[in-house]
Formats: sequence, structure tokens, C-alpha cells
Amino acid sequence: MRYFFESSVEKKENDYVIQIPFNVWEVCKQRDIIQGDVVLDNRHVDCELLPKEKGNYEIHIEEKDGENLELGVPHKILLHITKSLIRMDQNSPYSFDNPIRRIDSMKVIIQPEDGLCGQACVAMLAGITIAEVISVMDCREWQATMGRMISALNYYGIDHSDVINYTEGRDAVLPKCCIMMEKMGRFCHYLVHYDGKYYDSNLGVIEEYDMSKLLGYLEIKC
Repeated sequence: MRYFFESSVEKKENDYVIQIPFNVWEVCKQRDIIQGDVVLDNRHVDCELLPKEKGNYEIHIEEKDGENLELGVPHKILLHITKSLIRMDQNSPYSFDNPIRRIDSMKVIIQPEDGLCGQACVAMLAGITIAEVISVMDCREWQATMGRMISALNYYGIDHSDVINYTEGRDAVLPKCCIMMEKMGRFCHYLVHYDGKYYDSNLGVIEEYDMSKLLGYLEIKC
């Protein structure tokens, strides 16, 4: 999976370091030192992801790749981490060519209890119940991450971008359909944007949204 965000470059001992704006444990389901590569200002660079604490990581690139970079200013980062998703699409009856449904409309689903917003988003996109999604995702309240949702989308044959865009409160033009994530305390809250409206499993259908709350989004292909 690939992750798009903006971050500054810092010099640290013999390496150059870039902070990652999401929790790698939660999103990628990987730990320890993680291999990856980045496209940094349109230039491909090999890198390592080194842990800081509790799932927070930083990107380390070698001095030869970072010595010509401007420090302390935002750079556009496209991070690629291989094997970063839980596989739950084995034995699926669906595929991107044969999805569970074609997304041409959206109905809001209100979560029966807090902590099921991720499952509710997948249910809205797939046109099924939250209970059905829970059985596929195998996670309960407060356990849905973007990585698990992407794996569930793959299971149901719901096509999506292979890049998660992290906007971190900056202005953004959303695609016709996407899963949105916003920070809510220790967790993320997820909702669906479709055709100019926002489908929130807590609040129902919303006509307007404050983009300063948006952490990022994953485009769903209609």
C-alpha cells in the first residue's frame, strides 16, 4: 500500500529523517524495522522505517539521498510499504471485476454502538449490514483500522485507489466517493463521502463538512 502526505526533512546524526503522520502499527500491521521506499519530490529513494514508540515511526534515508534536500520545509512524500495489509480476500466470491455491488448510490447506516464506524463505512459501500462486515473483518468495537477496511474492500471486490492521501487539515477536493478519516481522541473516526454528501454512522447524512478536521481519505472507484 502507498501513503501520500507532506512532511519536513530533518538532519539526525548521519541520516536524514522524515516523521510519519499516522500510526504504522494500526495502519500497516507491521512492527520492528520495516523496509520501504519513498518518492520524495518526484525522486525515488530507498529507506527504512525505524520505530520511535507505540507505533510511531520515522523514515530514515541515507545521507547521500538527503544532502541536497531543503530542511524544515514541507515536502511531498509518497511512501510504499510492502505486505502492509491483512489478507482476508482469499476464497472471496467477489473481485474488482465482479464486486458485491456497483456503487451508484449511498444509504447511511447508523452504528448500533460506538466504535463501529469503520465497519459501518464498509457496510455502506458494500450495501450490507454491519454484522456481515464484522464477520469478514473479524474485529469488534474500536478495532477497525484503514488497513483492515482496505482488506475488507478487497474481499467485497470494491475497487479503490492504492494511495491513502493524508491531508492533515489542509484544504482538499474530495473524489466522488471515498472513505474519510478524522482524529477523535485516541482513535480515528471514519465516514463516507459520496457525490457531495457525507455519510456519518453517528450523525446521519451531512450536507457540509469542516475540512480542517480531515486527516486523510481513500478514494473508492465508482
